Amino acid sequence: MIRIAFIGLGNMGAGMCANLAKAGHQVRAFDLNTHAIAKAEASGAKGAASVAEAVSDAEVVVSMLPAGKHVLSVYFGPDGVAAHAPKGTLFLDCSTIAVEDAREAARQADAAGFSMVDAPVSGGTAGAEAGTLTFMCGGPDEGFARARQLLEKMGKNIFHAGGSGNGQAAKIANNMLLGISMIGTAEAFNLAEKLGLDAQTFFDISSTASGQCWSMTSYCPAPGPVPTSPANRDYQPGFAVAMMLKDLHLAAEAAKASGADIRLGEMAEAIYAKLDAKGFGSMDFSGVFKDLTGELGRGAN
Repeated sequence: MIRIAFIGLGNMGAGMCANLAKAGHQVRAFDLNTHAIAKAEASGAKGAASVAEAVSDAEVVVSMLPAGKHVLSVYFGPDGVAAHAPKGTLFLDCSTIAVEDAREAARQADAAGFSMVDAPVSGGTAGAEAGTLTFMCGGPDEGFARARQLLEKMGKNIFHAGGSGNGQAAKIANNMLLGISMIGTAEAFNLAEKLGLDAQTFFDISSTASGQCWSMTSYCPAPGPVPTSPANRDYQPGFAVAMMLKDLHLAAEAAKASGADIRLGEMAEAIYAKLDAKGFGSMDFSGVFKDLTGELGRGAN
């Protein structure tokens, strides 16, 4: 049994925290939302009234937070994790944040006597609840080895991408590809429909041809072919437009800093920014299909 502090009990963090408690670990959970803490307690964790209380005797601190500024503040602010956790505690941040923010957090952790691993996830809320997430990790070998035994309770695929920040680099590049491929898949289904093919017929053909991709076979944006996709529950999110837009912003920032050419990534960012501006930030990102077909007003293309 490992003593764990879990900070950040939102849509993703709640399921992850529950799986750690289910695995028999001693989990103390904290969030600014008291209802989220109550939900964590119902799942087997013990609630904490503050960050300080949550981490006071932790061997590992796991976090799932909105952005880099929150990670740096929660861990290294005046009353943050580093000020109260025992020396040697492993910091395992599963948030999706800028690469440089992750590297800065790792530098501050090391200077304060802690080891830190960035471990952003892929798999959405369903994966968080089922314990089937993919983790992309950056950090020292020793920290990754310690983290792995916990990551295996929350996910199915765990990768060590290299040094600090490399987990974020993998996540940002992966999600940029996902955003681009989802738009392309949605455009293909829309075109097929306009040309007289129904969604199932096009799916049956393209899913076994050269156009096959995850956005089609696992998360089809057109209603019908993949029963578990959000398209068949009115695009209620697994992964919201606003979250995809956040990751595309991070990709654009990273590309600018590194000099990478991501012209399709920039186009995808613009398309999702328009959806968000129209008020559809909480819709699943595969709902770009509805915009292309005109169901949300003028098409995003």
